[in-house]
Amino acid sequence: MFKRSGTFRKASDSDLAERAVAFTSEHEFADIWWYPGHRVAVYRIDDRASGPPPRSPSSPSDNLVPLRRQSPLIESQQASVLDEEDTAEATRDAQLRCATAVTASALFTTANYGLTAADGLLPTLLGQTAVGYQNRIQSSGSCLDGPDNALLTACVWDRRVPGGVFFFQAAISVPVSKAADFIRDVQRLRDLDPEALCGLEVDGGVLIRYVRASAALLGKPEDSVDFDMTYYRSRDPAAPRLHEDALEEIEQMALRKYGGLPHWGKNRNAAFEGAAGRLGAARAGEFLRVKGAYDPDRLFSSEWSDQVLGVAGGVSVVRDGCALEGLCVCSEDAHCAPTEGYFCEPGRVYTDARVCRYRGKHRWYSIFFLKKIFLPSH
Repeated sequence: MFKRSGTFRKASDSDLAERAVAFTSEHEFADIWWYPGHRVAVYRIDDRASGPPPRSPSSPSDNLVPLRRQSPLIESQQASVLDEEDTAEATRDAQLRCATAVTASALFTTANYGLTAADGLLPTLLGQTAVGYQNRIQSSGSCLDGPDNALLTACVWDRRVPGGVFFFQAAISVPVSKAADFIRDVQRLRDLDPEALCGLEVDGGVLIRYVRASAALLGKPEDSVDFDMTYYRSRDPAAPRLHEDALEEIEQMALRKYGGLPHWGKNRNAAFEGAAGRLGAARAGEFLRVKGAYDPDRLFSSEWSDQVLGVAGGVSVVRDGCALEGLCVCSEDAHCAPTEGYFCEPGRVYTDARVCRYRGKHRWYSIFFLKKIFLPSH
């Protein structure tokens, strides 16, 4: 049992590429909340603390907003954010999406990203230091506590409450040696269309964490920077997303150009394609050997795990519209939503990427009528 001292500092992301790498060795428990659309980074300066324990029986804690029980008022605010995001998607209103991102990020900053005062309840102010025990600063999950009554308080994933969370999340670890260049590429992509990455900010921005190299067979072969990206998902799997091409390009860039590894418990199908091979044949093969020895009856195996590990074909599901849900990386227009104006095109910064980009419905009509005129009917 030890104490930690945590402080959040807000800064421009102009030097994030250099600072994100340096941050790996400056603080023992460090992470960064990155808002690329608004060019902001919030650094968590977090280290072991010395001195006597707090006198209060309830020391400061980490009570992150999305992981705590909420009052109906807060729930209604979050439901409003979700409604605005649905509206932005339906109307392709990028400015509304960016305004929604500002509102959503205010929920985090007002609560100082969950760091509470000594009473364990009231939030500290952004930039104020909180010192508490490791077990209360490291973990966040007050939704485990309190009455199970959706009328008084509820968790954001409680299906009894209207407007519950529903999103995609991609988590990809890029080697530290390549992280600065990856961040610069994302910033270049952002600069081409500043509104394109606001969608990453509605659910807290990009969370940048650090993962040490591990001898574990499915662990990171080298020290890595993990990028957690949470973004909009429609309840209709056939619905394309506003600026989805930018997010698809970032994911493919991290995985293919910079040799990133997907988080094994998150991500969409396409992110796992070939992932086991990036661990190296020796490590992947040894994992399968050990797994077979300790699980001869395949109690911990499934068609899905075999596909992820590359022993039963790939995980991609190739069909019309498959890229919209991340079931595949598009290779033809039909994998996107051409009738809605989304076509498969190269990335803007990482040109080897293949993404679903909006070009307008008029293009679909033009192609349709050209085919009618020049191609024979069957």
